[in-house]
Amino acid sequence: MLLTRKQTCQLGILLSIHRQHSKIDQILIHQQIELLEAEDTDCCTRNCCGPSRPFTLRIIDNMGQEVITLERPLRCSSCCCPCCLQEIEIQAPPGVPIGYVIQTWHPCLPKFTIQNEKREDVLKISGPCVVCSCCGDVDFEIKSLDEQCVVGKISKHWTGILREAFTDADNFGIQFPLDLDVKMKAVMIGACFLIDFMFFESTGSQEQKSGVW
Repeated sequence: MLLTRKQTCQLGILLSIHRQHSKIDQILIHQQIELLEAEDTDCCTRNCCGPSRPFTLRIIDNMGQEVITLERPLRCSSCCCPCCLQEIEIQAPPGVPIGYVIQTWHPCLPKFTIQNEKREDVLKISGPCVVCSCCGDVDFEIKSLDEQCVVGKISKHWTGILREAFTDADNFGIQFPLDLDVKMKAVMIGACFLIDFMFFESTGSQEQKSGVW
């Protein structure tokens, strides 16, 4: 069977992602201060929608090749609208969905469902009642579907009083089972970015860090 150039490129990206993620059980994400963002949104959307804004986020490798694309549609950020909660689609390679992170309605806890490319539920994520990074890490536990077993976590790391107060440069850690499907490991990156935008994103002089909603 002969592959077209596009198919060969996509296969190369998939193999690259597999090599990078198949033998790891944690990922560290460090946001640099004043980093040129790779987010596709216009000025009006950023100012009007703030942390709830839709976006396309492109993740590139060391060769400058786009390997993962995160698509976040416009959704409601209030628990009063349970039919239109937050979600994000993870594509790898770009244009090929491999999974989704769907916010699950709960009156007082931040909860999410991890789904595969067929939109079948795979894992759950549950955060604390009050999402506040005051002198300590904030952990969002990754759980089995019945939520009886904790298999990993997404942590927003405390970076010090000055950095927390005067910058929007956050550090995150993602821990998951070593044998977790490589596609789901990539989906966890999408979950981390969605959590960052929902609970730790700055808008102007105010920062959304005080609670779930």
